[in-house]
Amino acid sequence: MLDFDLNARRGGFHLQVKCRFDSDWTVIFGHSGAGKSTLLLLVAGLDGQAPGNAMQGSVALDSNILTDTANRIWVAPGRRKMALVSQHPSLFPHLSVEQNVAYGLHGLDRAARTKRVAEMLQLAGAMDLADRRPQDLSGGQAQRVALARALAPAPRLLLLDEPFSALDGTASDALIDRLQIWLRANNVQTVIATHDATDAFATCAEVALLREGRLAAFGPAENVLKEERERIVKRLGQH
Repeated sequence: MLDFDLNARRGGFHLQVKCRFDSDWTVIFGHSGAGKSTLLLLVAGLDGQAPGNAMQGSVALDSNILTDTANRIWVAPGRRKMALVSQHPSLFPHLSVEQNVAYGLHGLDRAARTKRVAEMLQLAGAMDLADRRPQDLSGGQAQRVALARALAPAPRLLLLDEPFSALDGTASDALIDRLQIWLRANNVQTVIATHDATDAFATCAEVALLREGRLAAFGPAENVLKEERERIVKRLGQH
């Protein structure tokens, strides 16, 4: 269960959102500039305090307080039991794919690490990439590896920010289907930010609709994105 109450300014942009995500799969939907990425960064504790920026509020995961500006509580990103995967994978260029995925695995012996890396690469559909370097990967391949690396340490919460933008629709759908089964089996709550309404409809998700930094609606996809679905259907009917 993820709870947050955040009030943040990033330059001229103002994000003010309060919500509780109980579902195992929640989609944050909004068009470019709505505040999706900013919200995920704040939840993950990765949003730096640059000049002109300010943030107040709280974040809690499973009732454990991670951010509370009123009481000066801030848990470091590495201790939040969260993983964030963005549309721009930040893989270590000097490490192989296998080494990238193994990077966050601590306290495991060599055999256990090797097994875990193989399992995550298999899940992400990247087993054949283990010996490659990041610079030899396509955009879609890099996103698969970034997902495998994020899942390897077994996070409690997975944050996905347009993570499969470099994959075609068929490949993305297949990966999401496989991923959902694994995440639910391993009790990993997931929040995915997207501007593609099909991600919400295909996964039968709870949807948080963001508009200009505000929560405009929250609930089942068929209710929250009714207008978006009608727009898509109308557009398809014109072709």
